[in-house]
Amino acid sequence: MAKDKTPVDLEITPRDLRFGRELKQERWWFGGDPFATAFNNALSITFPKGEAFFIESVKAFREGVSPKLAGEIRAFTMQEVMHSREHIAFNRKVAETGYDIQPLEQVVIDSMAATRGRPAIVDLCVTMALEHYTALMARLFLKNEHWWDDVDKEWADMWRWHAIEEIEHKGVAYDTWLHATRDWTRWQRWKLKTRVMLLITVFFWVNRIKGMKYLLQQDGITGWRANWGIFRHMFLKPGILRKAIPGWLAYFLPGFHPWNHDDRKLIQLVDSEFSDALAGAPQPGASEPVPA
Repeated sequence: MAKDKTPVDLEITPRDLRFGRELKQERWWFGGDPFATAFNNALSITFPKGEAFFIESVKAFREGVSPKLAGEIRAFTMQEVMHSREHIAFNRKVAETGYDIQPLEQVVIDSMAATRGRPAIVDLCVTMALEHYTALMARLFLKNEHWWDDVDKEWADMWRWHAIEEIEHKGVAYDTWLHATRDWTRWQRWKLKTRVMLLITVFFWVNRIKGMKYLLQQDGITGWRANWGIFRHMFLKPGILRKAIPGWLAYFLPGFHPWNHDDRKLIQLVDSEFSDALAGAPQPGASEPVPA
């Protein structure tokens, strides 16, 4: 089995925070940019159901893990439950600005339904790939200190809070995978995880772009204007997809582990703002959080 490379002094700290309950959200809340708004809205809509799926996929293989990993799984669960709760509340605000988001929510529901009957190890592998993507985006969201300059502080704080916790727990699904596949050869592990990542990559970006187009259409932005704006956002400025490519490629290298790149310094840049919110913990295992 590959060596566990998660830092021994890593602390996964659930921070129980609530955002924007009383805030009136602007339709183009991301600095008046319809494309940045559409991307983040389309992403947020996936989180409540998606993170419930992550929790269940990891918990399915917690039997027999080390005490350290067991504690990390519990903390991961608590963080994901609270992320789901906050994005349920955020998505409600998106709908209140006039967007019809139900079809995008249905895409996620249908995707979850398609997993029924699939081997649990494949679900864990899917979770591992998607957690890698969320960690890559979290790194981008935190690395550029001006990323959120034109966003209302309440929403900027929510996305940054989510980002630091995604970085903290980025190795949990992977370490659970290493435990679950401890009797596999390195070739068997690499073959499955790379095939799944390739499929997830197509699924993830195609569906985010479709989601953006659906939301932009509701703003009257279609055709070449929509296509150019999406391309610019993804590849030019800020270039989310382009900037994710090096981290994505690293996933395919022998010896990959999420913590080969220790980016806890990014957490430290903003964590002091949330230090008063150590989790008044929701019950671990709750997979369908109800927003407060």
